[in-house]
Amino acid sequence: MRGASPPVIYWDASAVLSALFQDERSSDAHAYAGRESVHLMSTLGFAEILAVVSRLRRERQLADLLLDAALESLDAGPWRILRLAPLEAEIRGLTHRSALRGADLWHLAAVRTLAHDLPEVRMLTFDRRLHAAACAEGVSC
Repeated sequence: MRGASPPVIYWDASAVLSALFQDERSSDAHAYAGRESVHLMSTLGFAEILAVVSRLRRERQLADLLLDAALESLDAGPWRILRLAPLEAEIRGLTHRSALRGADLWHLAAVRTLAHDLPEVRMLTFDRRLHAAACAEGVSC
């Protein structure tokens, strides 16, 4: 007999960054990372994270040792990096239902696209506006 599938969690950059760097949501991020789940991150999220680390390095806001450790944690983390493109219809529909910025709109449309084949997918984000929009779309909360 087949058991239930593990939950599928799509991490946006805000959630992954909280797992990599200590902030007010880090304990939440670590709790999610420890769950038996399929953890997904898009190449866009990956690019956003690397851009933040690069900026922190350029601006010397954190020691190189800490930044290198964050990159190692990114590589060792539970995330599977996906190359995906949200459906144009999902993007168009969301523009009428929410006032999200471009990258956030893309992430939510990507999760909605994934939900066509994986209805159990849920978005993990610590961005308030994106979280509210994801809850309204039924892919978070």
